[in-house]
Amino acid sequence: MALLLKEKDVTELLDMNTALAAVEEVLRHQATGEATNRSRQRVATPISQLHFMAAGDNKLGVYGMKMYTVSRKGARFLVSLYDAESGDLLALMEADKLGQMRTGAASGVATKYMARTDADTVGIYGTGWQAESQLMAVCAVRKIKSIKAYSRSKERRETFAHKMSAQLGVEVTAVERPEEAARNQAIIITITSGREPVLKGEWLDAGAHLNIAGSNFLTKAEIDVETVRRSSLIAVDAIENAKIEAGDLLPSVERGVINWESLVELGRLVAGQEQGRKSDDDITLFKSHGIALEDIATALRVYHLAKERGIGETISLW
Repeated sequence: MALLLKEKDVTELLDMNTALAAVEEVLRHQATGEATNRSRQRVATPISQLHFMAAGDNKLGVYGMKMYTVSRKGARFLVSLYDAESGDLLALMEADKLGQMRTGAASGVATKYMARTDADTVGIYGTGWQAESQLMAVCAVRKIKSIKAYSRSKERRETFAHKMSAQLGVEVTAVERPEEAARNQAIIITITSGREPVLKGEWLDAGAHLNIAGSNFLTKAEIDVETVRRSSLIAVDAIENAKIEAGDLLPSVERGVINWESLVELGRLVAGQEQGRKSDDDITLFKSHGIALEDIATALRVYHLAKERGIGETISLW
């Protein structure tokens, strides 16, 4: 019997600390060769898209797939989780909240291993739903004292600042000019839907850590080439994914500023195989795409919590 978990169930069960632990663990397994990830594939029609991505973790004993559609009605997310030994279906779960939390968690893990230990200020570009979990994750791994938030809409950034100040217990200030969210900030996050850079390298202070998380398309970039040029260390979830999805990095590769071989997978930092930063003055950059390993590891934690608490509906398919 498999477990069916609706969006409300996942929301009830999943908190940021759980997501952080899941993502950190599975990235370590990826680095040590105990987990396998497959890049996102897309099937498009003139009015909608199907996206699917798969992964397996031998140590966790599971494999699974995340599928989602995007249409005029919005996006719908579903994760299927299987027992790796028997092949039995363990769970089907709606995965919008799960995706939000694991995306934030990936930035949180990157911040833990790449940001300065004394980093206590944050600037964020983007004030939508995904931006909320980005701040939740960063505040979980660093003692943040102040946050500056920028988006093009004055109303949205002010509403976001008020909401997140209350939720995090940290002063969040809406700023009018984009450079204000970067200058004098120890941690900078971009989580926008824009196609053109919102963050410029000339605004960065020495020692900053960047989480670039808004795009997984080669045709979109939230940062300019100067941002990449100034970064001493660039980490990604998976290099294979970066080659087909990192529009933030592609212009720099094409101009010879970096090459794909110079990137490091975040899991190698988690596993202690690479050093996160060599100097307090280094600018470090994490380009997040979101990979299936993060989804299935988070889904497994949710599944175990649901079983413990008796949440969800049992279903039988075969």
